[in-house]
Amino acid sequence: MAKENNKKRKKDKLSEADIERMELLQRANEKVGKQLSINTEKGNLEEVDELRELIGKEFEDPEEKYNIYYRGIRRLLMDFLPKGQEFKEARDIIYDEKNIFLNLGKKKSDNNGIRKSDGRMTFQPVMNEILDVIVQWVSESQNPFDLYREFYELNERHGYGHEKYDKTSLSIAKSMYNLSEKDQDLD
Repeated sequence: MAKENNKKRKKDKLSEADIERMELLQRANEKVGKQLSINTEKGNLEEVDELRELIGKEFEDPEEKYNIYYRGIRRLLMDFLPKGQEFKEARDIIYDEKNIFLNLGKKKSDNNGIRKSDGRMTFQPVMNEILDVIVQWVSESQNPFDLYREFYELNERHGYGHEKYDKTSLSIAKSMYNLSEKDQDLD
């Protein structure tokens, strides 16, 4: 009862301006990301969703993402990487580096063989960045070791790391990287 009396006394001591400020602060906490604005053309109050306006054009376009991934990234890799069972392990290592980048550093080796992420759903700028690397590779080299090195270094630049392989796959990955460096030295 004493607490209620103290609150009442404090409230009585507040000026009208203080009460108005408190009411405004309470209303501000009611709707996060929404703002009241005066429409000067119509002369009325409108509620503006600030979050939507901030994001605005940043929304991802599902159709464009589909085209970038399936008609760009995937199609070019399928068309220009070596085909056949004898090249499967090398292709898989290249795909692993690509997927680490598309999944912003998530690796299968972090979760017992499950990435827990899907590169087809990554952000469009990320897809565009790796597509640019692939297009440049197709136009300049088409050497799979060079593509592996490009993906490897892309992941290094972003601090994503790499898959942890068994000894055999690790030696193949290292050899692919080293062979691409030798090719670079010859140019």
